[in-house]
Amino acid sequence: MPTAALAPETPALVLEPSDRAPAKARRYLTERFRELKIADDYIGRLVVTELVTNVHKHVGFGHIVIRVFPDEEADLVVIEVRDEGTGLPVVGPEDHDAIGGRGLLLMAQLVHDWGVRPLNEEGKIVWARCAR
Repeated sequence: MPTAALAPETPALVLEPSDRAPAKARRYLTERFRELKIADDYIGRLVVTELVTNVHKHVGFGHIVIRVFPDEEADLVVIEVRDEGTGLPVVGPEDHDAIGGRGLLLMAQLVHDWGVRPLNEEGKIVWARCAR
């Protein structure tokens, strides 16, 4: 029977949902990538910006908890964004006339994989695994 791999203990950033949260999340991600000796943080910054912005726009309450850690087995890096909302993110259909709503679609194209893990208590963790 396979065992579940546990995420390593890593420093987390805790934010309030606000219009400043995405910038704080980007700075945290850049620091974590530097600590992990990952030179290119462009995709990571894009991912964390999208996920934190979605919490600010669609949840709007509670804490946002961000963690960034290596997935050594797959040679990837994991970005997790936890929030207290119950709604799940949905990748909408491509709409060339829309002025917004493309962030998750774009993110899904740029990362190795991503998903949502509902929590027993209120909330969820949206995660993405990116190339190092």
